[in-house]
Amino acid sequence: MIRKHIVEDRRDRLRALGELFRQLRKDAGLTGKELAQRAGVAQPSISRIETGQLLPTPETVDRLCVALGLNDTDHGRLDALLLRLRDEVARLKDGLAGREAADAARVRSAQRVVSFQPAMIPALLQTAEYARLALVVGRDVDEDDAASAAASRVSAQAVLFDAGREFAFVLTEGAVRTWPGSPSLMLAQLDRLVQVSTLPHVRLGVVPWTVPAPGFPLHGFTIYDGTTSVVEALTGDVTHLDPGDITMHMETFDAFAAAAVYGDELRDLLGEIAADFRELATKLDV
Repeated sequence: MIRKHIVEDRRDRLRALGELFRQLRKDAGLTGKELAQRAGVAQPSISRIETGQLLPTPETVDRLCVALGLNDTDHGRLDALLLRLRDEVARLKDGLAGREAADAARVRSAQRVVSFQPAMIPALLQTAEYARLALVVGRDVDEDDAASAAASRVSAQAVLFDAGREFAFVLTEGAVRTWPGSPSLMLAQLDRLVQVSTLPHVRLGVVPWTVPAPGFPLHGFTIYDGTTSVVEALTGDVTHLDPGDITMHMETFDAFAAAAVYGDELRDLLGEIAADFRELATKLDV
């Protein structure tokens, strides 16, 4: 059902893309045949794009944009639709592993990554076992696909050690205490957070449950270079490109960041949480 929903969303966006191309062509006063001749693109391809049957290649898009004489605003509208479509196609084609590969490419291209997570450890900070469980728990997925996806997710974490990039993570204490698998798994995950917190270009904070929340954390999100925000939903990732959405997400991040603890205070908090997990592990073994 989830996959069907994503496919239907992709078809809707393909139709929206086609309608946008058709409107831009009409605004330019061109017929489909005239646009095809100007752009050096086969006329049947123009027809299939405008009817939502074909996702154009980047080269075709560039040719059409030049032929239509698009301004920056119209070009941006096209880019926003195309970015989401190509990302969705990659994810559908290759399953979870394809989704993670797309995410890894996005991370590698970003210089600044800002992430707020109220319910789970961010993908860039997950241990291999946490990552595997994050991909499979509560989902009907192929185990081999999930294993490949987890490996891709962990491999993408190499960017954390690039001192030329900037990372900022804010979690709620609830995210740190929510455990898949076993308490022992979380002890390794907490060690991972402690290690990352010492990197000079990584700012990691946790909002303790002892302070009032600055708002209701309805969902997490990750912002790339201040231009794209990705929300991981149950039915798939939702990409936000609208500047208003980005501003709202950034303001939410800043509000929770102001309530978080960092450095030694953070590591003390993680130590307390680790002690609770050790006690829990002992009780479960009895």
